[in-house]
Amino acid sequence: MTHSIVLSWCLIGSLALGCSGGSDDAVQVYQELDAAPVTTVQLALNWFPEAEHGGFYTAQVEGFFASRFVAVEILGGGPDAPVIQRVASGQVAFGVTNADGVINARIAGADVVALMAPYQINPRCIVVHENSGFTSIDQLANITLGLSQRPAFSHFLRWKYDFPGVTFVPYDGSVTPLVTNQEFALQGYLFSEPVIARRLGAVVRALMVADTGFNPYASVLITSERVIEQYPELVRAMTEASVQGWLHYLKDPDVTNARIHQLNPQLDMEILEEGARQSVPLVLDSTARARGLGHMELSRWKQLLEQMVACGIIAEVNDLDVSKAFSTDFLPAPNPMRSLK
Repeated sequence: MTHSIVLSWCLIGSLALGCSGGSDDAVQVYQELDAAPVTTVQLALNWFPEAEHGGFYTAQVEGFFASRFVAVEILGGGPDAPVIQRVASGQVAFGVTNADGVINARIAGADVVALMAPYQINPRCIVVHENSGFTSIDQLANITLGLSQRPAFSHFLRWKYDFPGVTFVPYDGSVTPLVTNQEFALQGYLFSEPVIARRLGAVVRALMVADTGFNPYASVLITSERVIEQYPELVRAMTEASVQGWLHYLKDPDVTNARIHQLNPQLDMEILEEGARQSVPLVLDSTARARGLGHMELSRWKQLLEQMVACGIIAEVNDLDVSKAFSTDFLPAPNPMRSLK
């Protein structure tokens, strides 16, 4: 008979972690007799399962987490998913968010650290009708724009551009107003709203927010300083498996897309295939190909902080060391990539 010993992170970790509340089960180690111990953790997503999470799901379904003796439960998110709060409080060990969310959290004193950034180029876009003549976001004028008010990119755009004659309305997640109204535009992700709108018969163009200079890393894997201090090998395993997952997903996404479709039936395989295809240049830009997938630069984090202060998302901060908002220590050794052979 096989027996299992379950040790919570409070028991195997340092008492300095001060486990309390919901943090007791964030990291568990299962030791079966005559077998290597398996660490069990949860990974909380910032949205419903989509192509933007493809690499993480690939690491799960292709066994890249398991090969490093980590069992990962991926928790789907949604609107206002409290990913950062759950990671900072110890309810979960890992999460997925965007770089601007990490900076906001650090300013508020939350214990979160970015480990790897799949999307070097943020997929955020503004979707317009091709016959509008707009070829860049700064040209938008005399239209109705579906735009959420709270996100950092929204603050930045409304701070940087005048948008003469533009009427802002809340974005409710539907592309119907765009499809039915030639004088309407809306926010989106490159491989979501534009793809759905085209399927519904609209001839649209996606204007990338990154082209305005506001380009936060997206789908960033995060954890807490507590977990890094107590479980560095777990953090390394999660980070390396995630990088491996993203490389595999960009090359061969079919198995993962089938899993994502199962979890989120509203996204069919065609949309997910398009998402994987369009993710390739956003993930494997020149920096990623030279320095490795998931790499992060201090200069990018500093620029993002400056932009968030300039457009009023956050107040002027003089004591925030943005270098502590991320770590590249757990990424695989640089492996220059020129193709997905």
